[in-house]
Amino acid sequence: MNLMEESFKPKKEDKSKKMAKIVLVCIVLIVFIIIGVAIAMVYVQSNTLKLTINGVANEKVKQMLVFDGDKIYVPIKDIASYLGYECYNGEYNDKSEDPSKCYIQGENEITNFSLNSNKIYKLNLQEKDANYEYFYIDEPIIARNGVLYTTTEGMETAFNVSFEYNEAAKTITIFTLPYLVQGYSSVVLDYGYVELSDNFTNQKAILQDMLVVKKDKENNKYGVVEASTGNTIIEAKYDNITYLPNSGEFKVESNKKVGIITKTKDTRVQLIYDSIELMDSDAGLYVVKRDDKYGVIDTRGNIKIYVEYDEIGIDPSQFEKNDIKNGYILVNNLIPVRKDKLWGLYNKNGKLIVDIEYDSFGYIASSNKDAMNLLVIPNYDVIVTCSNKKYGLINSSGRVLIGTLTDDIYLTIESGENRYYMTYNNNKLDVEEYLDSQGIVAKDEDGTVLNANEVKQNDNNTNTTEEQNDEQNNVEQQNEVQNSNNEQQNGQQEESSQQSNDEQNNGE
Repeated sequence: MNLMEESFKPKKEDKSKKMAKIVLVCIVLIVFIIIGVAIAMVYVQSNTLKLTINGVANEKVKQMLVFDGDKIYVPIKDIASYLGYECYNGEYNDKSEDPSKCYIQGENEITNFSLNSNKIYKLNLQEKDANYEYFYIDEPIIARNGVLYTTTEGMETAFNVSFEYNEAAKTITIFTLPYLVQGYSSVVLDYGYVELSDNFTNQKAILQDMLVVKKDKENNKYGVVEASTGNTIIEAKYDNITYLPNSGEFKVESNKKVGIITKTKDTRVQLIYDSIELMDSDAGLYVVKRDDKYGVIDTRGNIKIYVEYDEIGIDPSQFEKNDIKNGYILVNNLIPVRKDKLWGLYNKNGKLIVDIEYDSFGYIASSNKDAMNLLVIPNYDVIVTCSNKKYGLINSSGRVLIGTLTDDIYLTIESGENRYYMTYNNNKLDVEEYLDSQGIVAKDEDGTVLNANEVKQNDNNTNTTEEQNDEQNNVEQQNEVQNSNNEQQNGQQEESSQQSNDEQNNGE
């Protein structure tokens, strides 16, 4: 080896060492970058909301949510399909494209929504001729960009789902009722019962941590247990049990008699009736049947209307265009009852305010092809009465507005609007105009007074002379009806006074 080779050797070794150090530093930097990125991703993921439906992540539903303070809103129509429902504009029994209303339809149930209302109506499709039940949700329905929204609390009630938001963990968990039923069907076996009730209404109890269960297949006895623990709520000794979602109580049946028991095991109503059906949850009233007679009781079992009537309530299906959701209570106060072949009216306090003297309530259209069946005029809170094939009107306090003098009182639909007419002495009169002329105040669904007189006055200002003459003729006819009505009432008062005098003379 010469001197020149020896002088270059250390320089080559120094250069190799530097390159190794550079490579090592780069590797270390890359490792730190990877670790940093991983930490950042974990941090971002930990602070990103996660939403699951029945255990499956759902980004589309998560993007639908609107956070407004401590409330979360969801679009009713958009979320429906993800929860097992279809959604349509309008109302179930009054098909339309009204964007201020919508309804959802599932396999077993219908739910109606209305803009600015916190009251929703549900119809159980499993029960024939069922009345609507209503439920109050925490906030009214709102609209955003023409789309109806409800809160997640409202969604729970309307769609029969469980919704849980863990703000700390940034998770939202949604379970639908069919998914919960499937899960608890095996759990009840561990609790010592053979099966979960397959009744749709009973299955809703799961959402309140309760299960309606069957003890064994031989005796077919039912009871209620806590869903989370299996602890007994109601012993499995009843022939049948039905959950009452409005009150959270249970209708129980034994030896063909029914009563009501609470989830705290208190007996609300003794097992002495043949049937019990909810009449109105706000008023706390039930229709009961015993020995083929009907009456009304309150939630404590106290009798409000004696069990002595042949029928209570009107069949709403006869008056489809009236949109009557509860045939037991009309115009918010009147309870129709039938004894033998005549009808009368009680109020919700159990007081008879219209004697048992009418042949029927409501008008059934026959000859007039444009006429439709009519039972109530909702904005005026009045009901159609019938005696001897003549018709009249009574208001919600039982006051006679029109005696049974007219040939008919019916409904028509003109340009999509409900109009009400009556025929007296072969003259067709507008019922709403007549009621306005008598100072009867019209109200909308929320109870807000409608300034109908002002609207009609503005319309009248644009009428032609011929229309004004027609209006004058209508007023004269209305006055004639009123005069006849007054004569009928005076005659009734005189007859009543004469009867009272006769009774007094007989007593003397």
